[in-house]
Amino acid sequence: MWPHEAHDFTPWLLDNADVLGRALGMDLALERAEHRVGGFALDLLGVDEMSGESVIVENQLAQSDHGHLGQILTYAGGTDPVNVVWVALQFRDEHRAALEWLNSRTDEGTRFFAVRVSVVRIGDSPPAPLFEVVVQPNDWGKSVRAPSLVASERGEMYREFWAQWLARVRAQEPGWTNARKAPAANWMAMSTGVSSVQYGVAFTRRGLTCEIYLGSPMPEVNERRYQAALGRRAELEDAFGGALAWEELPERKASRILARGQGGIDLTDDWPEYLDWFMRTHSRLRLAVVAVGGMAALVDG
Repeated sequence: MWPHEAHDFTPWLLDNADVLGRALGMDLALERAEHRVGGFALDLLGVDEMSGESVIVENQLAQSDHGHLGQILTYAGGTDPVNVVWVALQFRDEHRAALEWLNSRTDEGTRFFAVRVSVVRIGDSPPAPLFEVVVQPNDWGKSVRAPSLVASERGEMYREFWAQWLARVRAQEPGWTNARKAPAANWMAMSTGVSSVQYGVAFTRRGLTCEIYLGSPMPEVNERRYQAALGRRAELEDAFGGALAWEELPERKASRILARGQGGIDLTDDWPEYLDWFMRTHSRLRLAVVAVGGMAALVDG
């Protein structure tokens, strides 16, 4: 299926990040291949669009070896990622133990994953990739060693609400996100299929929001995309069935397009209504984007 690691597998993974992301429980967007780290080249660099956390991926179409273990540590030191993913055909017990040791010794801001890749076929069907996570962080162990990072009472309320939201999404719209873990934050992000452009749902000081967030690290890209979308404002709002708020955020060097609703996380008796509003409004926003030709057409022309 992939005759050559660099020429075939890495480009395939760049174009099919959602397959690996599904195994990892991330909304994974891979943006760059062969990223230079000093005199070396990291296979893939990207982001978990649900959390905004950085991800690096090192591929090996062979059994794990000491050379690649050294490489992932070198690349981690040169890019300071949150999530470090090593993909191989098989992992030696010694290398699994090394990653487990790293997970046990690092804080919550650094995570190591080992992912075994294989190809399966059922009867005469085309071959299909299969990713299996064989090493992942022990979040419970890390939380014990970092009591200062334990979520606040309000954070736990957010986590409980988003867990209910994710359950609704999995039951009704499973294509919206691969996320498995509810965050202890006032927002959740979802992939749009366009790099550095996210769908979001959030509780803010002004109430509930469903939004399109333009968050490229390059301000000029956000500005260009915002102006492109603004040029199609009438079409988008007509497809949405109502007015949207258009906000440039110069202090964040970002922009967003959003719908607002009334509510607050403390009003727990109203959570069922909020869940309905988020599902209904976010669906309308996605359908409006489809109606104008898709996210790429909206922001990149």
